[in-house]
This record gives sequence, structure tokens and C-alpha cells, in this order.
Amino acid sequence: MSRQTTVSVLIGVVTGLLAGLTGLGGGVIMVPLMVGFLGLAQHKAHGTSLAIVIPIAIVAAAVYALQGYFRWSLVVELAAASTIGAVFGARLMKRVPAPTLRRGFGLLLVLVAVRMFIATL
Repeated sequence: MSRQTTVSVLIGVVTGLLAGLTGLGGGVIMVPLMVGFLGLAQHKAHGTSLAIVIPIAIVAAAVYALQGYFRWSLVVELAAASTIGAVFGARLMKRVPAPTLRRGFGLLLVLVAVRMFIATL
């Protein structure tokens, strides 16, 4: 097994575990790991993670649904709105330089972490 395959499998296992455990989108974990350990360009890492999130989300959502952890009305509302936002976000990403995208993504992660930390105090 090549080094890249080994690293990819490890990234996948860690991402799947954390996505199932915390509900995080795979991109939060996967994008930094693909950029840092696989050398993917920022834009390719974002796009690749979105494609990978689909099977992760389907499997994790099925497990959560079977356990009764869904609020179906909210699923419908957020899915519709998020789909619209995703179209605009994907188109906008093409225009954002990689360093700006990387900094913005990092800043978003820091802000979310701070918000979550403050909410637990």
C-alpha cells in the first residue's frame, strides 16, 4: 500500500469517526488534513471533501435517524436553504484566491470553536 493510500485511509477513518460522533461536516476535519498531509491545493481539498461528505452524511444520518435523533421539519427547511446557499458558495469559491480561502476557512473554524467554548461556560 502506498504512503498516499495509507494517509488517505487514515484521514477517512478519522473523519468518519469524528463526523459520526460530533456531527461535524467532513470538510472541517478533512480539508486541513488533505492540504497538510496529502498536499492538495486548497480549492481541490474543498471540492474533494464535499464529494466525500455525501456518503459520510448518508451513513451517519441513517444511524441517527434510526435512533430517533432527527427533527424532520428542520431537516426539510435547512436542506432547501442550504442547497441554495451551496450553489452560490461553490460559484464564489472559484473567485477566491487559495490563501484567502485558507485564512477564511481557518478563521471560521476559530470563531465556531470560540462560540462553542463560550456556550459551555
